[in-house]
Amino acid sequence: MKLNLSSIKRIGIFRALQLGDLMCSIPAIRSLRVACPQAEITLIGLPWAQSFVNRFDKYFDDFLHFPGYPGLPEQEFSEVEYEMFRDKVRSLEFDLIIQMQGNGTIVNEMLHTWNARYVAGFFLERPLLSSNSEYFMKYPSGIHEIHRHMLLMDHLGMSPMGDHLEFTITQDDEHNFDLLDVAEPYVCIHPGSRGRWRQWPPDLFAIIADECVEAGCNVVITGVASEQDITNSVKKSMRYPAIDLTGMTTLGSMAVLLRNSRLLVSNCTGVSHIAAATRTPSVVLSMDGEPERWAPLNKQLHRTINCASQNRLEDVLTSVRSQLSLSTGKKQEKVDPWPGVLSTTTRPL
Repeated sequence: MKLNLSSIKRIGIFRALQLGDLMCSIPAIRSLRVACPQAEITLIGLPWAQSFVNRFDKYFDDFLHFPGYPGLPEQEFSEVEYEMFRDKVRSLEFDLIIQMQGNGTIVNEMLHTWNARYVAGFFLERPLLSSNSEYFMKYPSGIHEIHRHMLLMDHLGMSPMGDHLEFTITQDDEHNFDLLDVAEPYVCIHPGSRGRWRQWPPDLFAIIADECVEAGCNVVITGVASEQDITNSVKKSMRYPAIDLTGMTTLGSMAVLLRNSRLLVSNCTGVSHIAAATRTPSVVLSMDGEPERWAPLNKQLHRTINCASQNRLEDVLTSVRSQLSLSTGKKQEKVDPWPGVLSTTTRPL
């Protein structure tokens, strides 16, 4: 059964996850916005995602901080805070809440207590017995995260608007990048990741970085401040000097840095999805064993190497050389695949 989209005035998107997860949901949200231009769309997520909503304000109208729930590892659970949050959600009287968190095993029952008119999303074994169950679909495995959520929108009667990623860059982002004063041409090396088990060894990143220097590029090492020990390890293992921007970039200036870079070499993290959005060539090292789920979709522009069981240094070196060759000369033009529709071009704040 398809939703009567014209009657939907207030929508909540539940996705309390990190940057890469939210980036991969944007193609689905794009379909939702085009299908429901009259609706107020609220992202219900982790505290950091307020800035994501501000950046993607053509798709989102509001943000609610989700305070956690038993079984979800992203943040500690406070029963008092959750009850206050639940009362707030109920008072907003959502017409539709869409579960884009995962397979629903933990959260589907919770969402049905928020008193929305409709609840939609994924289920693993069976949907909850409710009047809304037709708006749930079985969680599809073995496919890309982008396409998984696009399938959910199709299930709800919304047309696809492309599977490309986006990242809005503002004038403030350009200004903050200029303050970094990075000389081109350069390659970005991003060795950090959430969880050490998802990080390729720093000494191998150093070998790749030296290869890029010998190819005539400056090397810029990036990471958040808490990753200083990892980026220091890469620098100490290198034979050549590098520009260390650890802890010095904002999310927006990082996007400009990637947009202007010859190449990104990183673990499979949020920056790999920003590189996909800015059409910057990349070599992505997948350490979680799920490259089919998270790898950038453009296989020519982005090479993803599954390093979960072995380091595959020679394969990485070969891909880096190939991608540097691909990015030689004029930077690939960044175009809006849907010109005139929800434009993604740079806008002033």
